[in-house]
Amino acid sequence: MSSVGPPVPRFTHRYGRSGPDGAAALPTLRMWRHREVAPERTNVAARMKNPAAVISEAWPAIAALNAASESGDVPQATLALVHLRVSQINGCSACVDSGFRDALKAGETPERLGAVAAWRDTSYFSDAERAALALAEAATRLSDRTDPVPDDLWNEAVRHYDDRGMASIILKIATTNVFNRLNAVTRQPADSW
Repeated sequence: MSSVGPPVPRFTHRYGRSGPDGAAALPTLRMWRHREVAPERTNVAARMKNPAAVISEAWPAIAALNAASESGDVPQATLALVHLRVSQINGCSACVDSGFRDALKAGETPERLGAVAAWRDTSYFSDAERAALALAEAATRLSDRTDPVPDDLWNEAVRHYDDRGMASIILKIATTNVFNRLNAVTRQPADSW
């Protein structure tokens, strides 16, 4: 089969084909699902101190919100799983590291913690934990769909948690997202906490 006319260059995508102008794909970026992923960093020094440490008035407010998120009668293990999953989604190495360690101290097993990113495909988690993890993913990825938290997802969560429990989970998701954004933007290393 012969082609007619010059070949049409392809847009850059995860397989590294060339762009519309024929230029080679950027070697410093690769695609993972729908987003660009930067190359591995070898410099693990933070860009600056955590902003909540620089503006010290911020830390007590964040710490108070985090403490409040743990007062809604949701098992600590569930909140630890939520914190870990949100931190994984956001790529916050400091929070993934500290969340993993804190969850181990709270009695979580390495098997369950290692499977958090694939919670849908394992039998390690209860229906209530699955509902909390689904809510955590949806509430963290708000821009991924027009209805970020669909009714069926919400209804499954409220089947397992009352208003106080839902408030606790939502506050944990929000607080973890705050921690993640402070740490990821300033590149706080995994061993910084």
